[in-house]
Amino acid sequence: MNHLPSLIQDLALILGAAAVTTLLFRWLKQPVVLGYIIAGLLVGPHFNLLPTVSELNGIRTWAEIGVVFLLFGLGLEFSFKKLIQVGGIALVTALFGVLLTLASGFFIGRFMGWSTMDALFLGGILSIASTTIIIRAFDELGVRQKKFTGIVTGVLIIEDLVAVVLMVMLSTISLSREFEGVELAYSLLKLIFFLTLWFVLGIFFIPTLLKSFSRFITEETLLIIALALCFLMVVLASDAGFSPALGAFVMGSLLAETRKAERIIHSLKPLKNLFGAIFFVSVGMLIDPELLLNHLVPVAITTLVLILGKPFFVTIGALVSGQPIRTAVQTGMSLSQIGEFSFIIASLGLSLGVTSDFLYPIAVAVSVVTAFTTPYMIRYSEGVAGFLERNIPQRWKDRLERYGAGARELPDENAWRTLIRFLLINTVVFSVLIFGIIQLGIHYLQQWLPEMDGKKLLIAGITLTLLSPFLWALSFRRTNKAAYADIWMKPNERGPLIILQLTRVAMSLFFLGFLFHKLFSPFIALLGVIMASALLFLFRQRIKRFYSRIELRFMQNMNARANVNKGKIAELSLWDAHFSSFIMDTESPIVGMTLNEAALREKFGVNVARIRRQEKIINAPTRHERIFPGDELVLIGTDEQLNRFHHFLESEKSIPFTPQKENQVSLRHFRIRPAMQLHGKSIRKSKIREQIRGLVVAIDRKDSRLLNPESSTVLQEDDILWVVGSARRIDVFKRMEEDSE
Repeated sequence: MNHLPSLIQDLALILGAAAVTTLLFRWLKQPVVLGYIIAGLLVGPHFNLLPTVSELNGIRTWAEIGVVFLLFGLGLEFSFKKLIQVGGIALVTALFGVLLTLASGFFIGRFMGWSTMDALFLGGILSIASTTIIIRAFDELGVRQKKFTGIVTGVLIIEDLVAVVLMVMLSTISLSREFEGVELAYSLLKLIFFLTLWFVLGIFFIPTLLKSFSRFITEETLLIIALALCFLMVVLASDAGFSPALGAFVMGSLLAETRKAERIIHSLKPLKNLFGAIFFVSVGMLIDPELLLNHLVPVAITTLVLILGKPFFVTIGALVSGQPIRTAVQTGMSLSQIGEFSFIIASLGLSLGVTSDFLYPIAVAVSVVTAFTTPYMIRYSEGVAGFLERNIPQRWKDRLERYGAGARELPDENAWRTLIRFLLINTVVFSVLIFGIIQLGIHYLQQWLPEMDGKKLLIAGITLTLLSPFLWALSFRRTNKAAYADIWMKPNERGPLIILQLTRVAMSLFFLGFLFHKLFSPFIALLGVIMASALLFLFRQRIKRFYSRIELRFMQNMNARANVNKGKIAELSLWDAHFSSFIMDTESPIVGMTLNEAALREKFGVNVARIRRQEKIINAPTRHERIFPGDELVLIGTDEQLNRFHHFLESEKSIPFTPQKENQVSLRHFRIRPAMQLHGKSIRKSKIREQIRGLVVAIDRKDSRLLNPESSTVLQEDDILWVVGSARRIDVFKRMEEDSE
């Protein structure tokens, strides 16, 4: 009889227990992750009523692979571009929630007499919410069309990145065993350097690679290529001194920008589910019930921090970002749990040997409790918000509303602000690229090239050729010529502009000196800088054209997925109004009607901003546009208005609208001045809708707000007019009105 390896027996036991518990938790309508954890507890070494796993080391290896798949999957749903688009509201809200929760966890740990490292890891564990549990709860409660869910999604994106940074910082602190400011700063700079380098090179090469071999790529080969890239980045991250999980997350976020992202997510799902299950089962196996019973008080305290403390911190952050009380409270009460990243942070502490044995089971216990409470927190958030709105003093509410209106008003773009922002991004990106090419080029060329006369000169020539387009971009690249022109037209501001330009050239000369200094003596290096500068100046036009082709390819790759899904509208930060999308099926009561006949604004207070009909996009449709089965209606309104329309449709097929940035339709605002032609006219007589091919969605008039105003509304002096339509046409219309003053 053949001997069956113990690892296979353990896998049979783990998957069998996971199958039973997940079926049970499905029946109970609870998160499946909790079922995996309970299964791990039942087959773990601390529970003897059932057969126990024997090959713990093998299971740990499989669990580490599970972490890689889990982070790879999160990266595929993350993408750096989403982070750029997420906006200031989610950023401010997330930072308030994460930083204050982290500080609370640290001080509570110290108050309970824990070591500094235990307290620090506790803060990190409590600060990151669970994307899986929250999204599942939104789906089960049917609230995905509400405004606060869009803010929560943005907060989760930022928290994912914060978790990655936390893992790097905690690893650095754990290795030095003390809070070294210089060491932390070095680690963060190193993280920024590698993330920038990986992002730029990955966006340039990976989509190009997939596109070049697209005719040979099947579902099977695509999965193999994606996994190969994932584990390659895992190895690179490990060699660079980072955790393997970071490499998997970064590669997932890079692949998320490609046209193949949806296919990769679909193909990866079974593997992700399998190894994810093994990971969460291994989490449960580390729970020691006896140890947990001895630490019930810390479990209760940390649970209260998540159920009471973090919602309060997030609510404050949302209010600071300018959100109304109701939206802020709903956002805060949705983020009252921990999940997958918290387990990874807890396991990091164990693997580094810097945290106590009791911390991991405490984290798991808190996760289990808060996973159960999350749906109830979301469900009752509206009631809590209503209670606060009724009982907060009126003067407080007035102050919050005035503050929110000021925070939501978009600042006028200043030419210097635009220029400085561009220069900072330009300098960081190209400095990282140039430094990386110099380091990697010299290192590998010295290994690969055979020993010969003039080897160093050949290395310098090859490296300089690779650097030339990026040295030109660092010195002379311009994207916003209007900002340059605005500043140059003011003679008293030309001096600082010239100094900034000379600084950029000086930085390029510094990098040239750095390159030659690594290969030659100081005198030879000085001659090399002079000669290289002369060559770059001589061939500057060719270098410029070559860089333009590189940038064009990069931007095409960067926007490849967006071009596939184009037709989305940017999210509004306009009071309580936001976009939501609904698919019209054959049974929808308004199918076959024109928008005039459906009278959606009159009945529900909503406006139709866009109709998407297969590949056709109809921006700001007229009242004569007819609604057909399969049309996607993008509506703008408040939660209450959109919910009324949702119930009217009597359908559960409402698809939540995922806001994405795009150039065709945009939200703009401007103030009505007495000299403008709009002043004193009604919306209908001003013909603004026809001129911008858009909608007047709101008017901010002193202390009152008119959302989706009637066409008979007369525009008054100092009204702030909010319009949605063609960005180009709105800008032209705005300039024409300002010129008429």
